[in-house]
Amino acid sequence: MMEALVCHPLDTIKVRMQLSRRGRQPGMAKRGFIKTGVEIVKKETALGLYKGLGAVLTGIIPKMAIRFTSFEWYKQLLANKETGVLSGQGLFLAGLSAGVTEAVAVVTPMEVIKIRLQAQHHSMADPLDVPKYRNAAHALYTVVKEEGFGALYRGVSLTALRQGSNQAVNFTAYTYFKEWLYQWQPEYQGQNLPGYQTTLIGLVSGAMGPMSNAPIDTIKTRLQKMKAEEGTTALQRITKIAGEMFKHEGIHAFYKGITPRIMRVAPGQAVTFTVYEYLKEKLERSKPSVIAGGRYEE
Repeated sequence: MMEALVCHPLDTIKVRMQLSRRGRQPGMAKRGFIKTGVEIVKKETALGLYKGLGAVLTGIIPKMAIRFTSFEWYKQLLANKETGVLSGQGLFLAGLSAGVTEAVAVVTPMEVIKIRLQAQHHSMADPLDVPKYRNAAHALYTVVKEEGFGALYRGVSLTALRQGSNQAVNFTAYTYFKEWLYQWQPEYQGQNLPGYQTTLIGLVSGAMGPMSNAPIDTIKTRLQKMKAEEGTTALQRITKIAGEMFKHEGIHAFYKGITPRIMRVAPGQAVTFTVYEYLKEKLERSKPSVIAGGRYEE
């Protein structure tokens, strides 16, 4: 929840940049993330940066719970049954599976509602400027009423691909970084690393995911913002969006919003991993536990 409250404005700026068609016409200047943020505040007040926060707060707690629970379960499932050792490939696959699980269970509906709210350009200070979606609950009701329940899962394949690749890279990098730090500092074996080190490797591993899948995230954002077109499949819509982006805006359009996205995701992962490691240690010390330790067993 604290992660969302601190970092959500950067997510709103990222979404606006990804939805922007600026740069299509010759002579129209591109807008960076700082200028985009300033424009939102100027036209919609500072509260405009928090559009869609309700949807995020509703979804982020179960999302994180599902992410870590499923990751630990997939690790046990993929570990060698005799030695308990989990290979690097198994670790990557466990992260990938955890990302796909959270995408299907929570993230896709949350993202659809969040993006619909963030895409609205109404002023938060003008009571007469009434938007189509008033809040997360109203947006959920309106989308289901007008477009059907299936609309909440628009872009689920891209969301699963984004979350899966995110968590595969994230968990793999974090685990290897942590292992290297333990090898470098053997005095910490059997206990948590210092909090600042956990935060640092969480920050770096968190930044690696967005850099690996920025085009997927941009296409997903545009797909979830639009209504479904009669007689077209999801693949056709994805292909059309990607083709139009490349034709009218160039290859750089696929990386719109990458700066605020990294600034949003990386600190979020740093906070999450630091708190997770701390609470996990407290919980494990509060009751006796017997765990067969493999290379990546925690």
